Amino acid sequence: MSREERVILTNMCMIRDGDKILVIDKKSDSWPGICFPGGHIEPNESFVTSTVREVYEETGLVVSELKLCGHQQFTMPEGYRYIVFLYKTDTFTGQLKSSEEGDVFWIKRSELEQYQLADGFDVMLSIFENDAFSENYYYLENNNWKWKNL
Repeated sequence: MSREERVILTNMCMIRDGDKILVIDKKSDSWPGICFPGGHIEPNESFVTSTVREVYEETGLVVSELKLCGHQQFTMPEGYRYIVFLYKTDTFTGQLKSSEEGDVFWIKRSELEQYQLADGFDVMLSIFENDAFSENYYYLENNNWKWKNL
């Protein structure tokens, strides 16, 4: 039995500035709504380097001193695993600007739930904000998505 599997690797980064967090209102047809910036990890690219690149492409900011919070993963019915590496930082430089990915803006963390969040993003927040968890694991049970914080 082979231990190889198809995997899609992605990242996401929570950027704080005092009591504010940076969010992006994704224009994606497949995952619209408010979340944190991030994207796909390219072949032969490190996880941290890809996160710095994706944040810059989506926000115009250069982040550093990234802290890995954990990850989220799905095993998709099509037979591949989808993994999101979750980082956070409060260290950045640059001028904030939106991109074709979506509009970026600062909000107070306490106001986040007033926005239309991307599907499942509320579950991801537990990994960014609670050191007791390091993984969100999604799985299908009776054709319904379930999840666990681990």
